[in-house]
Amino acid sequence: MRLLLVEDDPALGDAVRAFLQAHGEVVDWVLRLAEARVAALEGFDAILLDWNLPDGSGVTWLRELRARSSVNERTPVLLLTARDTLNDRIEGLDAGADDYLIKPFELSELAARLRAVARRAVGQPHSLLQAGPIALDPVARLVSLGGQAVECTAREYTLLEALMRRAGHIVSRSDLEHLLYGYDAEVSSNAVEVHLSSLRRKLGHECIETVRRMGYRLKH
Repeated sequence: MRLLLVEDDPALGDAVRAFLQAHGEVVDWVLRLAEARVAALEGFDAILLDWNLPDGSGVTWLRELRARSSVNERTPVLLLTARDTLNDRIEGLDAGADDYLIKPFELSELAARLRAVARRAVGQPHSLLQAGPIALDPVARLVSLGGQAVECTAREYTLLEALMRRAGHIVSRSDLEHLLYGYDAEVSSNAVEVHLSSLRRKLGHECIETVRRMGYRLKH
């Protein structure tokens, strides 16, 4: 998944980003709401949002996101906050948060909650993703073809997960580039195609369709 982390605590932000990146996620980390507003225009699979930020309230911005008729209106948002009263939790969830995690928290629980909100966002109640003979387990990070294990690199796995979560729909090259490298990284022109070609060799050349001038689509 490509994630936006909005957290002004340097130690916590660094720990969260390092943990999630070690588990194959792409994390863009910003410390202020002003940066979050710009970054969110790029589109993310989920947002990890602190409540109290140096330049404003994360919950106020969340209400703004939910009120807009844009791609970000239903991006899953997980609130990360030390505010732990019942009224705080109710306010955060009513503002549009998909989940609420109280600091301090275990990073493994954060990862599990992220997987859960991502599944709900695409109407997938179970962890296992399936597209024809291809299966992907986001918890164990395993890929199989017809029941046989398939070894994938970290970037191949990330691309395949993105395509499987949107199986049957076109995903643009730029979206896949951002997912792999972040929105401010320099990417070679054929980086995505190289990884996709490797996936096709492992999973079958017909499984991933190139849609001219639009992007790529996983058949299901």
